[in-house]
Amino acid sequence: MTKPPYASFLTLVLLALSGTFLILYATPQGMGLFDDSIAYIAGARSILAGQGYREAWLASNQPVTHFPPGFSSVLALVGISGLDPLRGARFVNSILFGASIFLLGLIGWRMTKSKVAGIVLALLFLVNGQLFRVHTTAMSEPLYIFFTLAAFLSFWRYFYLEERSELTAKSAKDAKKKKNLSALSGLRGSNVFLVLSAVFTAFAYLTRYAGLALLATFLVSLFILHDTWRKRFISAGIFLAGFLPFAIAWGIRNRLLADNATNRTLVYHPITAENVQLGISNFTTFLLPVEEWRRVLIKIPNLFTAILIIFILALLVWVVFKGLKKFFQPATETPEVLSFISTLYFFGYLSSIISSMTLFDASTKFQLRIVAPMYVSLLIMLVYLGWLLWSRQKAITILLSLAIFSLSLYGFTDTLAQLRKGGQGYASFQWFDSEAMDFLQTLPEGTRIYSNETAPVYLYTNRPGYVLPDLIDPVTGLPRGRFDEGVADLQADVLSGEAALALFDVDSRDEDVQSVYRTLTDGLYLAFDKQGDKIYTAYP
Repeated sequence: MTKPPYASFLTLVLLALSGTFLILYATPQGMGLFDDSIAYIAGARSILAGQGYREAWLASNQPVTHFPPGFSSVLALVGISGLDPLRGARFVNSILFGASIFLLGLIGWRMTKSKVAGIVLALLFLVNGQLFRVHTTAMSEPLYIFFTLAAFLSFWRYFYLEERSELTAKSAKDAKKKKNLSALSGLRGSNVFLVLSAVFTAFAYLTRYAGLALLATFLVSLFILHDTWRKRFISAGIFLAGFLPFAIAWGIRNRLLADNATNRTLVYHPITAENVQLGISNFTTFLLPVEEWRRVLIKIPNLFTAILIIFILALLVWVVFKGLKKFFQPATETPEVLSFISTLYFFGYLSSIISSMTLFDASTKFQLRIVAPMYVSLLIMLVYLGWLLWSRQKAITILLSLAIFSLSLYGFTDTLAQLRKGGQGYASFQWFDSEAMDFLQTLPEGTRIYSNETAPVYLYTNRPGYVLPDLIDPVTGLPRGRFDEGVADLQADVLSGEAALALFDVDSRDEDVQSVYRTLTDGLYLAFDKQGDKIYTAYP
């Protein structure tokens, strides 16, 4: 493989640095913060304190198993310098955004053998408002995307060296020389890149459990792209040897400390219509980032649903055709590796989150952060299809590229302006200026705080929170049980003067939730009532 020309390499570096700067520019008040963000930050603080990876934002302070340790570990590593993980997340995600821009540029380059295509792919990622927004939130997706792209490149490099080895071996004149060349190829290290791809996949899994989709993608690809069963089984064995030690170690840790592997329970709960609509809405925003146009077109019944179905079916037909042809006719030309695994991963990841929603975690939704990794695959395929079109219709390719880039840039500038206005989620002024938080900080030290928002309570008061008794478990969708006993215990604790009950945004909750709140607060003293927030204590 030739070394990348200086000018193209420098262009990718400049795009990466621009992406890093823009994330910092868009987050002057820090990263957007949500429930999972606080879990990662508190977990990192717990690691730094020498207590291990624990639920420090909750009074129970149990070992964390629901969230893999990858992102918290990186925040803790940065925290060794003295930078608190809350602030460190901003610098970590900004650097990850730049790094992913650079990796995508290399992917586009290697996929098409076109330096321009690589730069186009990097640029499209940079100005994509949806993916940019994901990187401005203290979540694990930026790190997960980075490891995914690194695994893609390592996997491509493995097949590149394998192909070179086979071509060289075929040119050998006798079996002895062929054997020596094969051994030399092994020393050059195609399998090293296969192991490296497995390690990156393991790191992705330890960042998000959805990394299992990446594992499945590579294993299936090895069986499809190799032409003999011997190569298929050996390569799959090498890959698993690189992946399993990390996954097994994490599973053993969880079993020993928490008696469960991932805090997931197998329970069937079908995907709701509201969740499907959320997914379609996020897809339409990615497809058409101009909000004014989207609002007009979304009024056409099932327009975007039909586009989504057609788009998915087209990709499915392409990857199935390419895969089955190579599998049943091994002598045929190998599909371009990066485009093939990107498309295969799209469906593996989609299957992973659908199975999670229906069988393991009812609280998972088609939110932007959840579907973002699929957007990266779509950008890769968009550039690949544009490269194929370029060889046939250069004028049309240029016009389409300009249109896509213009729409992306318009949506990006709008996103950038929105982010600059203030913090997102728990970093917003709604929470930063919360009088309820000020009131909670005046409570005597050691006062237990029960709340419907334990994450911001921990963030702004530096006190762990106690979760409320509830009728339904949001993860399993099943009744919790012992609700009445939990209510009685909470009320007795508050009336003893040793605890307080803080309820936020009470008026915005639906009637079922407010009914639970009325049950919880029955007989308690309302000590604070402002901005829709209410705090109950013992009677003065």
